Amino acid sequence: MADLHFLEATLGGEQRPAGEHTPDEDEALDAYSRVVTRVVEQLTPSVASLRVRRRDRAGRPAEGSGSGVVISADGFILTSAHVVEGTDGGSASFVDGREFGLEVVGADPLSDMAVVRASGSELVAAPLGDSSRLRVGQLVVAIGNPLGFNGSVTAGVVSAVGRSFPTRLGSVMRMVENVIQTDAALHPGNSGGALADGSARVVGINTAVVGPGVGQGIGLAVPINEATRRIVASLIAEGRVRRAYLGITGGPRPLPPRVAHETGRDSGIEVVEVMGNSPAARAGLRPEDLILRVDGSDVGTMDDLQRLMDGHAIDRASDLTIYRGGRTIALKVTLTELPG
Repeated sequence: MADLHFLEATLGGEQRPAGEHTPDEDEALDAYSRVVTRVVEQLTPSVASLRVRRRDRAGRPAEGSGSGVVISADGFILTSAHVVEGTDGGSASFVDGREFGLEVVGADPLSDMAVVRASGSELVAAPLGDSSRLRVGQLVVAIGNPLGFNGSVTAGVVSAVGRSFPTRLGSVMRMVENVIQTDAALHPGNSGGALADGSARVVGINTAVVGPGVGQGIGLAVPINEATRRIVASLIAEGRVRRAYLGITGGPRPLPPRVAHETGRDSGIEVVEVMGNSPAARAGLRPEDLILRVDGSDVGTMDDLQRLMDGHAIDRASDLTIYRGGRTIALKVTLTELPG
């Protein structure tokens, strides 16, 4: 499209604002292409190319790169935590040629999300969507800066929803839940960039590529949903995310028929391991216990439990309802802050 505008200008033809289509152009584009091009036209000004400075393990200066999504006109940019890990500064550049210095506002390796702030103003903020509305097979568009190529675009579909991948902070591991899987090609440098739906709403932050070859495997994106919006708000307000700590590993397990009938539920969280000297250990939780409720809220998956482990629960006594040895038991546990 840029080439057409340049040719018209060279031949003295009438120039049109970028992004404005003539009827002939619309006719030449099929429905799929029209959706993708309009998403790109709306979102590309909101996607930044991030260059960061860090030091390698030997202490030598090194550079890294990634992408980011503008979420406010006054400079806040959402990206991946691993893009800015260990950085002491950098820059954010945009397709209109502007470039600004940036500082890290806060990073949360356990969700692989970070917020940086560019020194400029009047940036174009991207609209944020809701990943819970995504359906498998739905069109998505990835915009980022792979391999240093600014403003690159790939398109594909939602291959799966509800995926998870592990993150680590020191000795603490956590699963990022409800990750979006897509077949839109991703490459190094796409991390932190936008995954958008057909209405140009950002529904995910591209974070990883898994598979045998770069850009040939499975692309994953951290979802934009209620939980991640809270993380972003905490990063902006406090520069970090505080989480409560119970101290178990576990997973979903179907409830015995009698318990399922009594509770009206199908599953609980089976405790696989209890960490030593943890709130769970002090409260008397044991392997093979089934956790049914926390403070009256039903829990059937680790995602359910993680949602309840926010900063408000730290240092507060919580009520656990568990199933053990054929009966339901109530326990009290005082959650501590997740170490890290």
